[in-house]
Amino acid sequence: MRVLFASLASPGHTYPLIPLAIAARDAGHEVHFAAGEHVHAPLAARGLRPFRPADSFYEIYAEDLEPELARLRPDLVVHEWGLPGAAVAAHRAGIPGLWHGFGRMIPAGIGLELPTGVAGAADRPHVDICPPSLQDKDFLATAERIELRPVPFAEPGELPTWDGRRRVYLTLGTAFGTPELLTTAIAGLARLDAQVIVAAGRVAPAELGTLPAGVTVRAWVPQAELLPHVDVVVHHGGSGTTLGALAAGVPQLVLPQGADQFANAEALAGSGAAVRLLPGEAGADAIADRAGMLLRDSGHRDAARAVAAEIAAMPAPDALARRLPEYAR
Repeated sequence: MRVLFASLASPGHTYPLIPLAIAARDAGHEVHFAAGEHVHAPLAARGLRPFRPADSFYEIYAEDLEPELARLRPDLVVHEWGLPGAAVAAHRAGIPGLWHGFGRMIPAGIGLELPTGVAGAADRPHVDICPPSLQDKDFLATAERIELRPVPFAEPGELPTWDGRRRVYLTLGTAFGTPELLTTAIAGLARLDAQVIVAAGRVAPAELGTLPAGVTVRAWVPQAELLPHVDVVVHHGGSGTTLGALAAGVPQLVLPQGADQFANAEALAGSGAAVRLLPGEAGADAIADRAGMLLRDSGHRDAARAVAAEIAAMPAPDALARRLPEYAR
């Protein structure tokens, strides 16, 4: 069977699809991946045949993908929530398809909307990688869902050397980080008796100035490899970091900045697996206080481990890969 995956050209949208794409390839399916060139390297390294439809850079529109569907003639298209155009193109071509989520269902008003007026595209089943206890309740009640365990994906790399103390990992992702907030968070976390590891993302490390002792800053870290070895994660509330930390059973301090991050932070706080600080609250003192509390308190860690157990019980990508022909009929 030939399967076409499609995503926006960013790690936050592409990486959640990669575990299923790899599993589909390993199950003997011919896999192709439509995305902008920014994410081609990790896809090509795993034999997922990436290509750029038309002149797309980040977004892919229906008219970009339609000629590629005629060329490849896939049996199934797996399109993530950020690409309604892919769903519309597949529907027009009469090709079965699946939505693939990247976390909680998209909140209204953040600039990502599922298609309206094209019922055959909007009503396709959803591959849902969010544990049900954290998923939007209306979505749980109304959507046709295919549960899939979220498997953190990142390019492999060398982990920072451990200095023997507890570890706090700080990241603001690749889209929302600012030097001001990172510097503030570093100043707060440096007060703790912990090793602080920072992934600077879009912020150049040089913009952060002189670093306090015990703080390691890198432009990028192998997050999927690091998360099982940290004690607290301080982050922006992006879906990838949220689910990765939950899968590792690590409590979180969430500093939401935009997009779906406020909804993620609210759900995490409600589960007991995290605490949050809203933009007007996230000073160095408050960050030090909340992160220090998470290091000391077992209740939030127990809640995070309970969600980790829920995630571990969800179907693995290889199980769903074997079932993909059912959805191509």
